Amino acid sequence: MLHLLNNTLIFLCAFLTASCGFVDLRPIGFSIVPEKSNSLLAEPFSPVIIKFDTEMEKNTAEAVLQINSDLGVVPGDRFWKDNHLYFVPVAGWTAGVRHTLTLSGTIRAVDGRELRLEHFVSFFAINKNNPPMLEWFFPPDGASTGTGGIVPEFRFTRSMERLSVESALTIDGIANKVFEWSDSDRTLKIFPEKELSAWTLYRWNLRESAKSRDGVPLPKAYSAQFTTNLDQNLPTVEKVFPVLFSGGQWHWTGAKIENGLGTGQGVAVEFSKPMGENVLRSMRFEPSLSGRIEFLSENMIVYIFTGSPEPETTYTLIVSGDTRDNEGLKIGDDYRINFTPDIPFLKVLSFTIDGNQAVTESFSAQSVLTAPVDQSGGELFFTIYFSLPFSEEEKQNAALRISLTAHFPGTIAPAALQYVNWISNDRLRMCWEGLEAGNSEEPHYYKLTIPGGRGGINAGTETYMKEDINIFLEAVNGF
Repeated sequence: MLHLLNNTLIFLCAFLTASCGFVDLRPIGFSIVPEKSNSLLAEPFSPVIIKFDTEMEKNTAEAVLQINSDLGVVPGDRFWKDNHLYFVPVAGWTAGVRHTLTLSGTIRAVDGRELRLEHFVSFFAINKNNPPMLEWFFPPDGASTGTGGIVPEFRFTRSMERLSVESALTIDGIANKVFEWSDSDRTLKIFPEKELSAWTLYRWNLRESAKSRDGVPLPKAYSAQFTTNLDQNLPTVEKVFPVLFSGGQWHWTGAKIENGLGTGQGVAVEFSKPMGENVLRSMRFEPSLSGRIEFLSENMIVYIFTGSPEPETTYTLIVSGDTRDNEGLKIGDDYRINFTPDIPFLKVLSFTIDGNQAVTESFSAQSVLTAPVDQSGGELFFTIYFSLPFSEEEKQNAALRISLTAHFPGTIAPAALQYVNWISNDRLRMCWEGLEAGNSEEPHYYKLTIPGGRGGINAGTETYMKEDINIFLEAVNGF
């Protein structure tokens, strides 16, 4: 009976061997680098290695390998050396961050054996240092601030790697900024190149990519916001008045701007608050007047004219509604005020020919006046009375610009200036010679021209006549 049982077993083994082939029941051996949890990889690109003791089907083995950290899945390159599977991170390991190697799934050897894996190993790379933290910042979250002198500041618990922090930090509304580090790179100040805008929400974000000096990133992102709405009072124009420069300073003349602006004076504008730099570009005039603006104080400016305004002309002074105070608040609406300068035109009050009654009528009518001339030398004396006194320099210029020319007929000789005398600052006496008296058959006419406009005679303070004055004289024999 025993002999029969042995023969049966031998037959079954032979049958199984012949029909199914040899079944290898040996387990697949493997090891991992790093081997233990909380191990430390020395370099940023130190590989993680899975070592198998037999040749594996590569695709299935690579598929079960994954490495994660608090920052997410770590992308990396997988390659083989003999039966060893290597993993190298594309961007390098992140210092001070816990990474977790996960082997999960079924893998196969080339010889057909299978291995079911559920294996986890945590490790660090480069160092195990604590992560940096943002321990303080300014302005506080939700704060109301002004606009002047606001310098955002950030203080960290550890010395930071400057470039990573500067790249990770954004402040909405501040494009160009200057970074200033101190306290062994633990404190960062941000200086905006332009002053902050009033009534504006500023939000900043600091991403986790900011790292300490030894490469450890922030454990989380930070963000906060502040609003430049501390100042609620809009600036206004308080007063506009004429000023005179004397003794190295501008002084109020005591007159009103509406009708008190004189020659050589400026216009001062006083505001309710200290003003920003753009106030120096805030004023204009209609009709246009050229000049420049300077600060008299933090809340007062003066407009200095290049030349005097036109006499007897109404102007509108306009302060732009975009004019800002030093906090960036705008006036809002354009400020306008009309004024007529107290700058009269120079006028001829009277014209007197010796022996005749003074003429005070309007000279624009171009009436003909009788002019008795001396028969021996053809001399003609007359006096011009002006409405304003002349400076010493302009007395000489005025006399040279006044002309007396032969008008009709064309055959008469020209007259020549013989004598000039300012008998007062506003009275000019002149003598012309060479005039030829006419008669009833052939009257002789001369034209006296006193030039006006800005190119004409000037009293010395940019005060000139509105237009030329032409006086026609009929030369007759004197008595």
